[in-house]
Amino acid sequence: MSVGGTAAYAGIDLPPRVARAVAAARASGFACSCRPEQGLLLRALAGGAAGVIGETGTGCGVGLAWLAGGAGPGVRLVSVERDPARARLAAEVFADDDRVTVLCGDWREIAAHGPFDLLVLDGGGGGKAPGDEPADPGALLAPGGTVVIDDFSPAEPGVWPPQHDGQPDRARLHWLEHPALRSVELRLAPDLATVVGVRR
Repeated sequence: MSVGGTAAYAGIDLPPRVARAVAAARASGFACSCRPEQGLLLRALAGGAAGVIGETGTGCGVGLAWLAGGAGPGVRLVSVERDPARARLAAEVFADDDRVTVLCGDWREIAAHGPFDLLVLDGGGGGKAPGDEPADPGALLAPGGTVVIDDFSPAEPGVWPPQHDGQPDRARLHWLEHPALRSVELRLAPDLATVVGVRR
């Protein structure tokens, strides 16, 4: 979830369901929706999924709306949100889309719905917050499946290892160097980067 992400949608022409999710986020005062740059990436990646797409950290459904917009008709989407009010709002956004399931609970509940062709770790499982155990891509991804961990500041060119607050960025390194993945950092904006990994 991106700090100030909901505000980033001001004045942008959006697909109808994304617009509905953004409106729900605004109405509820939820400021941390995924940014438009991230949403466009999610929509593109969802187009390559053939089975199940998973997401942790639904928020009010903005990222999930981008994913649903890119996913084919036979693809299932499952997202989990720990806040009951936000989970209800997101479920309302997708009430007419039977491909989409919104769960309320801990991010680990997503595991029962895999393995995933695409898994977006936006609200748990990315290992970025203290006490957040990183998800196991070998257990959660289908062979060739893709994992996305967003909301990094772009790494400085020529600096290795990448830094965060003057220290090696352990969360980013975990995903970039994970032995089960082929991973890359993608710069989506001057101040925004995402790590994308494909299961070997």
